[in-house]
Amino acid sequence: MRILVVEDDKVVGSLVEKILEKKGYDVDLVATGSLGEELASKGTYDCIVLDLGLPDIDGLEICRNLRDKQVDTPLLILSAYDAINIKVSGLDFGADDYLTKPFDNTELIARVDALIRRYHANKSKEELVCGELKMNMIQRKFFVNNNEIDLTNNEFDLMAYFLKNQDRVIGINELSDNVWELGFDTRTNYVNVYLSYIRKKIKPYTNKKYFKTIRKQGFKLTND
Repeated sequence: MRILVVEDDKVVGSLVEKILEKKGYDVDLVATGSLGEELASKGTYDCIVLDLGLPDIDGLEICRNLRDKQVDTPLLILSAYDAINIKVSGLDFGADDYLTKPFDNTELIARVDALIRRYHANKSKEELVCGELKMNMIQRKFFVNNNEIDLTNNEFDLMAYFLKNQDRVIGINELSDNVWELGFDTRTNYVNVYLSYIRKKIKPYTNKKYFKTIRKQGFKLTND
């Protein structure tokens, strides 16, 4: 787990770094808002601990900029400002939590842990992944090797069911009952037709087959 700490006070920054590293986190510590925003914009962290009183950019502005860029990394503001209006502004600008200085070490760890747990729990519900295939269930978007692929509603729902049940053989009756609300005549090649559509759309972006036909049983999505 990687955490970005943006803190210009060397004593506080070093303390936060040691506390989090002792808990087992990998920590990147930076002292300026511009560098902090640049690193955070890459979206490779599990949590960001952000000071407000930075020398070059106000922490609230950084928070707002990151959310405008669709960076959804959990963000904990760690600041000496304890006025209610500042706390409210921080949360309004997209922060997930606010902790005032001086702080208790165990409370800092507990808040960071909670933010990361919640973030990954939500991610697991929001994103489905199988190798180079990735689907965002909230935005209803599908990607192959980071290339967005346009799927019809039926193709999207079928693909989502396979991603949720990858590495398991799925029969036609199960697909009829769970993917299409009204079902379909399982004696037809309905599933084969839609799988052929999806395969054709995936093929230009990967060398893997992903879908396997299991004779007399059904189909399986696998990253093997």
